[in-house]
Amino acid sequence: MSAWYVMSALGFYPMNPVSGEYLFGSPIGDRAKIKLENGKTFEVIAHNNSSENIYIQSVKFNGKSYDENHIKHSDIMQGGKLEFFMGKTAPNP
Repeated sequence: MSAWYVMSALGFYPMNPVSGEYLFGSPIGDRAKIKLENGKTFEVIAHNNSSENIYIQSVKFNGKSYDENHIKHSDIMQGGKLEFFMGKTAPNP
């Protein structure tokens, strides 16, 4: 349970252990870096993050717009930067 909480606090959590996909959620911190076992680094940044701004407005992965609601384990293991842009209201679908 503690591993799930740590991942959820970063802004993503396991959807299904077999699929290797992690659903996005609301990150708690503004920035975190994960040093991966392969020597690469995966960074998570939450722009405009606050107790009021709990909704993801948009996501970028390695500087490019990212339209998925999840990220794959294999993408995390490649290293890079995942950016959440937070706001007060849920975006319209």
